Amino acid sequence: MNQPVKHKIFSFIKKPLIVAVILFVFTLIEIYWAMGSFSNKLSSACLDCSFFDDAYLMTLFSTVCLSIIFLPFSLIKNSNLKVTLQLLLLILIWFFWNYTIFVDRESAWSTYLFKEEVMYTLHFSFFPIVILSIVTVFTLNYILRKL
Repeated sequence: MNQPVKHKIFSFIKKPLIVAVILFVFTLIEIYWAMGSFSNKLSSACLDCSFFDDAYLMTLFSTVCLSIIFLPFSLIKNSNLKVTLQLLLLILIWFFWNYTIFVDRESAWSTYLFKEEVMYTLHFSFFPIVILSIVTVFTLNYILRKL
């Protein structure tokens, strides 16, 4: 393969790969930071599944979905709108996964009301989600702007 073709292929793959790696790393960190206190509890859905297995699969699924969604966001010229949409989407996805973990590893073994589940998930997730979503979005936008 000649050099210009290799460069074009690498340039085409580089942006999605960087987005995916950043989303994967920060999603895994967020899940462990927010829900790590439930890592020693049994999953109600799969008694043999470890916390790492759940976190890894959630992270992998999120990475694929968010990468596909975030790439078109790079076409948005209004940076305030782009950052706002990225933050909202990331916060919603991460809160959903944290809620899922809380329900699976804590709430399913007890008698929580839906409102209590949401409030406890918010309690455990608020700071990790706020801090890491801001860091993730600004890191993504900074790196992608430099490419």
